[in-house]
Amino acid sequence: MTNEDSKGAPLSRSHYAALAAFRYELRRFLAFSEAAATQAGLPPQQHQALLTVAGHPGPEPPTVGHVAERLMIAPHSAAELVARMVEAKLLAKSRGVQDRRRMELALTPEAEARLHQLTAAHLTELRSLEPALARALAQALGDPAAKANATPTQG
Repeated sequence: MTNEDSKGAPLSRSHYAALAAFRYELRRFLAFSEAAATQAGLPPQQHQALLTVAGHPGPEPPTVGHVAERLMIAPHSAAELVARMVEAKLLAKSRGVQDRRRMELALTPEAEARLHQLTAAHLTELRSLEPALARALAQALGDPAAKANATPTQG
């Protein structure tokens, strides 16, 4: 471990403050997200899994393995999560057409409705947090303009 940043400059209190401010802004968003999911009747991890399935970029439907990877959880934990979501009628699970060993996931209409509502709320929250997040990120990365525009963050 060194006392230097990636450019070889010595780390200072302002480096720590900038990183702390950025982490604070991220935590504010995550706290909002968890509260919004809970209020919508979903455990936060189920909301994250719904986003993962709905936002899967690949040409083939997502799988339990994809959920495990994106949520950074063990495959058996993802399998248990998916099983609970299938039981709650939030996900549908089916065998792949081309590879029958592959279990593919899809949102149910109920899940789509809940996710639509939550996503709209999250985008509104992100728009309100954008200035603080952008400023904190710029400060953490050492943008001189960000330092000039810095305002103290509550916390």
